[in-house]
Amino acid sequence: QVQLVESGGGLVQAGGSLRLSCAASGQTLSSHIMGWFRQAPGKEREFVAALRWDGGSAEYADSVKGRFTISRDNAINTVYLQMNSLQPEDRGVYYCAARAGYTIYYIDTQYAYWGQGTQVTVSS
Repeated sequence: QVQLVESGGGLVQAGGSLRLSCAASGQTLSSHIMGWFRQAPGKEREFVAALRWDGGSAEYADSVKGRFTISRDNAINTVYLQMNSLQPEDRGVYYCAARAGYTIYYIDTQYAYWGQGTQVTVSS
């Protein structure tokens, strides 16, 4: 089992930045993929970014490339999502997710572990 707890959401003006954190506990994460998804009101949950915990390359949704950065701190089992140049279309509930293995999937059903989500609101 992997437990995930997100934090760092909030209200920000368009063009601003936020950093989300996801504290992980439970199983050793060295063989896991850590991902971020988001869900806007009335829309399906969508992939945002993911990385291999053991240090492989990260992947991003086209809509956030160049603006968002996913990273990790092995010492404290935490994954971050740095979000810059936020736009109103970035609003939604952001979820941290984890899956065992070494392949990054863009579909939420491939992830077994989920946090409770953190709200991000971007005002125009």
